[in-house]
Amino acid sequence: MTTNQYSEFGTVEKDGWSNTNTAQSYAASLEGATAQSVPELVRQVGAGPGTMALDLCCGPGIVTAGLHASGAKTTGLDFSPAMLELAREAVPGAEFVQGDAMNLTHDDNSFDAVTIGFGILHVPDPTSVLAEAHRVLRPGGRLSFSVWHGPTIPTVLGDLFQVIGIHGDSSVQLPPGPGLHDYADPAIVVPALTASGFSHISQTVVHNVVETNSADDIVTLFMEGTVRGGILLRSQPLDALANIRAAMIEKIKFTYSANGPWRLPMPSVVSAATAT
Repeated sequence: MTTNQYSEFGTVEKDGWSNTNTAQSYAASLEGATAQSVPELVRQVGAGPGTMALDLCCGPGIVTAGLHASGAKTTGLDFSPAMLELAREAVPGAEFVQGDAMNLTHDDNSFDAVTIGFGILHVPDPTSVLAEAHRVLRPGGRLSFSVWHGPTIPTVLGDLFQVIGIHGDSSVQLPPGPGLHDYADPAIVVPALTASGFSHISQTVVHNVVETNSADDIVTLFMEGTVRGGILLRSQPLDALANIRAAMIEKIKFTYSANGPWRLPMPSVVSAATAT
């Protein structure tokens, strides 16, 4: 499919993440888990004093903060005004701009480092993002991006989507778009990065966890603080949603621990490459 065929997905993502309540819920509930990938993202691009860094799909500024703390001169970019408002409050020393990661306005060879923290699959055409990242990087500049690991290893995110698939109303569907875990898969990542002009490609698994005192909180977290999960969960009939909640509580207690508090696995994959 092309970007145009994913246009509905792009609109849904942009509108969803521009919702102030969703942005705030994401920052409040998932920031702890996403922040666990930041050290690896920053390390992979070699950020430090004198580095010119661009953080694409910056959201509430979690990765931007890590780049800024390293001493890098950092610009964060996002399509969501609600996210940018949070980011400016969180990292007042960085520059933030509203923009499209698939069509950057920055000049060629402007940056030493580009990061994308869990943002690449919120756009309808990830390959365009990679091409734009390469264009604005100087030769030898570094790219790193993170995505959630697929369900080939234990992950509460995979558990949730499995439960929704079993207990949810099958008529509730997301618009067609890139797969949630596509860019964790080396069979997709390596060819896409190579085609965009990158080399020295690597992938690292980060063992992120989500902490909660209530097994039922996981459903609420994804319903209120994400776009894909929010659509799937908020659109369910009340009886189906109740079944999803009950099944998710049962799965967490059976799979991880009968009693909380819980540190639930939600691992990520950080891909990195050099612009050539």
